[in-house]
Formats: sequence, structure tokens, C-alpha cells
Amino acid sequence: MTGQPGRFVEEKHFTAHDGTRIFYRHWHPAVPAGTGAVTAQRAVVILHRGHEHSGRVGHIVDGLRMPEAAMFAWDARGHGESPGLRGDSPDMGVSINDLDVFVRRITREYGIACENIVVVAQSVGAVIASAWVHDYAPPIRALVLASPAFSVRLYVPFARQGLALMRARRGNFFINSYVKAKLLTHDAERQASYDADTRITRAISVNILLGLYETGERMVDDAAAMRVPTQLFISGSDFVVHKEPQHRFFARLGCAVKEKHVLPGFYHDALGEKGREQAFALIRDFVNRVYELPEKARECCGVDVASVDRWSPSADVHRDLQAPLSLLSPKGLYYRLYPYLLRFVGRFSKGVALGLEAGFDSGSTLDYVYRNQPEGVGRFGRFADRQYLESIGWRGIRIRKRHVEAMLAAAVAGLVEKGQPVRIVDIAAGHGRYVLDAVRNQPAVERILLRDYSDRNVEAGRASIRERGLADKASFEQGDAFNRQSLAAIDPKPTLAVVSGLYELFPENAPLRESLAGLADAVPSGGYLVYTNQPWHPQQEMIARGLTSHMGGKPWVMRCRSQAEMDALVEEAGFRKVDQLADQWGIFSVSLATRT
Repeated sequence: MTGQPGRFVEEKHFTAHDGTRIFYRHWHPAVPAGTGAVTAQRAVVILHRGHEHSGRVGHIVDGLRMPEAAMFAWDARGHGESPGLRGDSPDMGVSINDLDVFVRRITREYGIACENIVVVAQSVGAVIASAWVHDYAPPIRALVLASPAFSVRLYVPFARQGLALMRARRGNFFINSYVKAKLLTHDAERQASYDADTRITRAISVNILLGLYETGERMVDDAAAMRVPTQLFISGSDFVVHKEPQHRFFARLGCAVKEKHVLPGFYHDALGEKGREQAFALIRDFVNRVYELPEKARECCGVDVASVDRWSPSADVHRDLQAPLSLLSPKGLYYRLYPYLLRFVGRFSKGVALGLEAGFDSGSTLDYVYRNQPEGVGRFGRFADRQYLESIGWRGIRIRKRHVEAMLAAAVAGLVEKGQPVRIVDIAAGHGRYVLDAVRNQPAVERILLRDYSDRNVEAGRASIRERGLADKASFEQGDAFNRQSLAAIDPKPTLAVVSGLYELFPENAPLRESLAGLADAVPSGGYLVYTNQPWHPQQEMIARGLTSHMGGKPWVMRCRSQAEMDALVEEAGFRKVDQLADQWGIFSVSLATRT
């Protein structure tokens, strides 16, 4: 129960992508005495701070004074009543995906549109929430962040680097938090309840702590990609996290509907502080004003797919990467020497040699990365090849392959459930490895058509089909992935289309719109589209200035598309996203959409 008359709470669970059952609380809308049940049209999702759990956010439910809204709060995995090692998660990407599944569960089970959901999150929860908005582009109404832990104060010099070195030597381990209740709030009652709460997790795994730093830095660096109305609270006397990254994050936010409040004298637990009614009043005012915004005003936070590839922060970065560096600068000198270094390493490393020959973005290179078996001349060659294959981008590529396979399996199951035939087309399949591996044991698959523009890839793909004994239902042909008429003419009509690793290679949106329109022409209502995206890449400049593409050996200059932009393109074509997975670094996403 809460302090609001007529509002009661249920304890429930939802199932994450990996099968983990996550605990959550649901506070029903307040029901006036003598009336029946109320069906909520709006919802607030509350994310607790690090170390805590949903049992400690009841004061927020009461303080917001939104009786008409349903309230939801989870116990993040490894916290409270949810399973997992205390203070741990497989990685930050899993926790971010848990939030996506949680909100989808709310929209499905309680009939509350995602556009009518507000997320209120503190500290570590605020980092998870901001990463979810960045990586998954949910169309929520508003995001409220209180003292986000973009950069935790560790106080010991070089502590972060030392923890990373220790983890490299001994694997994951746990450290106890230095944070005491008196550093969180001036409220004596909240301090006492914190000290007495046995369900509070005092330790945190080094994996999650270091992942928190990486995710926080990524959010601050790429906040321009976030398109949700956002309210930010900064605690004026915060001894737990640094405030400067919070200010930079706010300045870079991509939505024009945003406001920032510094709360003088507040400790880290901003929504549990003395005088927190001040923050609650500001939240109520912001949320009410956002709900009242006319449709035309809300469009300022949307994506114009016709111009975002020319006029946006990502377009600016793309143009900057095409401009030559001064040869007298350290960076210019480094990248002038970089091709010589690559050619030297390529004499020993098979992967580097293949990239130099076929292009580092070619189907042949991707197939080599998928195999993940280092080859080279002598010990040095194999060592160099292993370092090449372990680069963060190629690790992300292999996770993307697993995510594509998972989404393909989900789409096949969905088609079977609907009683529709399973006919798959991949319009830029490379060597076809990920599709063939995903469906080889799926008896429901009736037909697989793989297409690619490259003769080399078509020949290798046909060999892959023969090796797997799939010649009876799979074929490989040459085709243009950006020719609308060619895609629309595919016969028989595919019920599941796949576009993996293609659109990321092209900065302009016009060819993507043609391609997606062709797939919309081909795929019948109720069919599926699996598509990938690259919203961010930590090695974007190195790739642009140091690696060559398959297109005539030109520099491989990518434009990272925000997830909001990619989803808008897909929606414009006539598909609706229903699920998504992303790697722990936020580099590659894989989404599943249905033809509307």
C-alpha cells in the first residue's frame, strides 16, 4: 500500500529475453471511494538508484501526486527480489534490454500506449533509462532523470584504470560501495531506513561499474541522438557522481523540449532528499505541459527522414571525417602512417590481408569475422590476427549475428503461429552464413532466397548452401538491394525479409527509402522485416581515416544513424517495430518489425 487513498500495489514478474523473471511492483490508479476499478491511460515507470530496489520508491509514487496514472517500478536484476548475483548483471546491454522488455510488457498487458508513458529514473537507473532511449528510440512521452551516474566519483587516483587491470588479470569481482546513507540525503528517516534495509545490495560487480562508466560516456558523447522530451535534475551537493558530465549531456540533448534544474544543497538521492516536494512539483509541471503539447509542437522532437542525412549532428560528423587532417598535426601524421602499418601487419595476418584486398566492409571480411578463427604466418601472424578479430567492432558484429539469428527465430515462430508460410529473402546476404545457420534446423521454412550484388558473394553463398544440404529450398541470385521494382517483383512473395549490415554502409537516406519501399511492396500484411542499424561506433574516426571499403578501395566513411532515424525510415515504409536487441556497447542493433 501507499499513502494515497484508493491506490493499491501488486507484486508481479515479467520475463526478460534470456528467460530471467524480473520482479516489479504495479501501483494501480487511485480509485475514489464508492467507484469501480479505473483503467489507466497514462503510466509512470520508476527506476531505482544503484544498490536499491522498488520497495524504496513508494515515496515517489506518493510525492508525484498523479492519481490517474498507473505506476510501475522494477527490481533490476541482481537487486531486491529479482534473481542474479547481488549487484551484478551479464552486462549493461542486458539491463538496458530488460527495460525495453519491461515497457513492452506494460503496453501489451495494461493497454497503455508507449506515447503515454513517462520514465522517472535516478542515478544508475537514470543511465539505464537514457541508454534505453538512445539505443532503442522508444516513443515515450517524457524522460525525467535525477542525478544520473554518468561518472561516479571514486576519489582514489587512477581507480578506474586499476580496476580494469585487475579485472583483466582475475576476471569479474565485487567491491563494496563507499556510499553511506548520510552522503545520500539529509532526511534522517530515509537514512535510517537505508541502513536497516537488508535487501539493499551493498556490493557492485566491477563488470557493471566499468560498464556504467562506458555507457555514461557514450550517453554524454551522443546525447544529440536522443529525441525524447527530457527533464534533468542535478544535485547541488552531490558527493557520489560528477556534475560536469550531466551539464554536458543536457547541452547536447537532441530534443528542443528539455529543461534542467540544479537543486542547491541536495545530496545524491535527489528524490529522497529533504525538500523533495520542490522536485516533485517541477516534475508534475513538466509532465503536464508535455502531455498538453499539440501534435505540431511534439514534431520538433521527431525525425525528418528527408533531411536528417544532410542536416543533423551525425551528418556534420560524417562531413568532418571526409575532410583531410593537417599533415603537421599529430593525428594527421598518425593516419598518414596508418596504411603502411596495415600493409605490414597484412603480410602476417590473414584477416587484415583480406580486408586490404576485398574491403573491410565486404561480405568476405564479415564471413571471416563470423568464423572467428585467427590465421596468419607464424605465431606473430596468429597473434596479430587474434587482436584484429577481438577489436570492439568485430566483437559487436558477432553479437549482431547472434541477435539476427534470435530475431529470425522469433519471426519464424510468429509466422507459424499466424498460419502463414515461411518464405525468407535476404537482399544483401554476403556469403549468407547468418541466415543459413539460423534456419537450417527450422522445418517450417518453405523457401530461402539469398541475394547480393557481388559475383564473389553469390558464388561463395551457393557453396554455403551446398555445404549445408539446403539446395532443395535455398537459392542465391544476384540482385540490387536498392532497386524497388526488382524487390517488389520477387516471386513467390517473401513473408520474412532480412536486411543485415547493409544500410549502415550508406550515409544517404534516399536509397534506403527505395529499398524499404520495395520490401514493403513485396512483404504481405502480417509478414516480418529483420533489420540492423549502427547508431554509434567508438572507432568511427579510425575506420574512416584508416580502413578501405569494398567500393573501389575508397575510405570507409560511415554515418551513424540514430535508432530513432532508422525506425522512422522503417515506419515510413509501412512496417512497425515490435522487438529489438542491441549489444552492450550500443554499436549494433537488430530489430524485428511487422508489415502493417
